[in-house]
Amino acid sequence: MPLNMNRNVFITCAVTGSGSTQDRSPHVPRSPKEIADSAIAAAKAGAAIVHCHVRDSETGAPSRDLALYREVTDRIRESDTDVVLNLTAGMGGDIVFGDTENPFPVNEAGTDMVGATERMAHIAECLPEICTLDCGTMNFAEADYVMTNTPGMLRAMGQMMTDLGVKPEIEAFDTGHLWFAKELVKEGVLASPALVQLCMGVPWGAPNDLNTFMAMVNNVPDDWDWSAFSLGRDQMAYVAASVLAGGNVRVGLEDNLWLGKGQLAENWQLVERAGTIIENMGAKLMGPDEVRAQLGLTKRAPVAK
Repeated sequence: MPLNMNRNVFITCAVTGSGSTQDRSPHVPRSPKEIADSAIAAAKAGAAIVHCHVRDSETGAPSRDLALYREVTDRIRESDTDVVLNLTAGMGGDIVFGDTENPFPVNEAGTDMVGATERMAHIAECLPEICTLDCGTMNFAEADYVMTNTPGMLRAMGQMMTDLGVKPEIEAFDTGHLWFAKELVKEGVLASPALVQLCMGVPWGAPNDLNTFMAMVNNVPDDWDWSAFSLGRDQMAYVAASVLAGGNVRVGLEDNLWLGKGQLAENWQLVERAGTIIENMGAKLMGPDEVRAQLGLTKRAPVAK
């Protein structure tokens, strides 16, 4: 694709994630109130979109509890700060195998596998503008953990998103995930133009070197909207790289805990720094209504209880 710097950029803040970061920083939000408050602060700092997981309020462990998602949604929707809501639909596809000589039975403590309807239950109730679709299966950091998203599961979940009127954010961790995303659009499961998040530097997906990044960028169709992020110390470098390559940006505590050496970040600080980089490059930050217009999103209230 021809590369042109993006002059109108939206920031997504990934507020808390599902990784084991809850005990590494006091700023990683756990309870629905903490997650919503952090999301609202990020929106006030310039994030047009907030991407939310939920956690057990006491332990900080990742959760799929519908009540927690509903509370986060209600708190964000009822606030006086407008922001596009993006909820994860990535939970429920985790397999942790036994050891290398005895892969079965699986490790029940780490395995969380449910069907498409259950993985989508909170999306159907909360009706965010966007939800994520992790567009492939991959080995994911730990020795025996596999993030599992089969073609059949992705077709089923993608069709549910389309039928609900919730825009999928295709999370692509490698070039094959983009290949399959284009197939889903070709089949009519997902609508075009699609929205993609390029996930760089996540072990063991696409490494975050610029050659691989540009290979990912060049596999995104010209008329699709896309954003990108990388982990840890490279988070802010990829803010600049994404804008320069024509995309949008994602920052937040899901991907990086640090503002600087020895300085733990809050979400709003990461958004503020990303906004400064973007504006210093000569680009403009988009607000939530501008993003809704560009991406064809509809803001709706959750399903009545």
